[in-house]
Amino acid sequence: MTRRERVAENINRALHGLLDDDSGAYVIGEDITDPYGGAFKVTKGLSQRHPDRVISSPLSEGGIVGVGAGLALTGNRPVIEMMFADFAALAFDQLLNFASKSVSMYGRRVPMSMVVRCPTGGNRGYGPTHSQSLQKHFIGIPGLSLYESSPFHDHGDVFTAMLEREQPCVLFEDKVLYTRTMHGDEVVDDLFRYEMTGEDNPTARVFPLDCPDPDWILVAPGGLTERVLGAMRSLLLEEELVCELLVPSRLYPFDVRPLLPVLSRAGRVCVVEDSTADGTWGELLAQQVHEQLWGRLHRPVLLLSAEASIVPTAAHLEREVILQGSAIHRAIAEATQ
Repeated sequence: MTRRERVAENINRALHGLLDDDSGAYVIGEDITDPYGGAFKVTKGLSQRHPDRVISSPLSEGGIVGVGAGLALTGNRPVIEMMFADFAALAFDQLLNFASKSVSMYGRRVPMSMVVRCPTGGNRGYGPTHSQSLQKHFIGIPGLSLYESSPFHDHGDVFTAMLEREQPCVLFEDKVLYTRTMHGDEVVDDLFRYEMTGEDNPTARVFPLDCPDPDWILVAPGGLTERVLGAMRSLLLEEELVCELLVPSRLYPFDVRPLLPVLSRAGRVCVVEDSTADGTWGELLAQQVHEQLWGRLHRPVLLLSAEASIVPTAAHLEREVILQGSAIHRAIAEATQ
């Protein structure tokens, strides 16, 4: 039996394909060359095949993104790796004031095909400065698109979509998700199946077999897939609540209208995210859902986020801050009453 590909392996294969097919593609980051191959081994083997275009950089996130933006301005297609998403804060000025603005501030549209990869999230005991989910801090910047990895979206397709936008993109990659397997053949497990919907922003719709219209539609980025599916399973088996899940590839810009046929099938919608509350992608999505479906909803959109706290190192404290499947189950069950 052939072992299913892990998410990290799928990203690695996508990067190999990009470098093989495009002489203007570069991969730049800290300790990404062999034999180390990056902190999470996502760049393993790349430097052996493309030593001139896979570059281990100094410890300077602002410098790395600045070099990437310069390469993009000259028509190349760089992929920049942040060792941890937390360190993208050090490159915020380059993303906000240079890369994203360079698309349009020179009097004409300038193609800026570049991707900044950000290993994100907790549940690994890495502590306050290596476990954050900073997606919300990049929402709403004109000219900057945000994506998140998932076990449903082939990353070759994701990289193609990002680079074809011809503007800077940030790809958030959940660190726990790296070790999980990709789903294929429209099968999740013994209970759930999935299908892909939408062309501009491919979205996985996950649903239980042989169930009626759902009680809840849940929407979550890819890094939360495993935790949300665990909650959906327990809600179905223990509470007899039917839930479906929508997992988009692109978080921003986001247009909810293509998902309305699915969202309108349930009177309750829940948006789940790993960021702390306030000023988030979930709130942006909830606003759009309210505007489009307010008359059909049984209650306001339920928003579930991390606790307003640093992320502790101790595992039992970390679980209390980061949203877990059990907390999703409890919130959905309570909101149904």
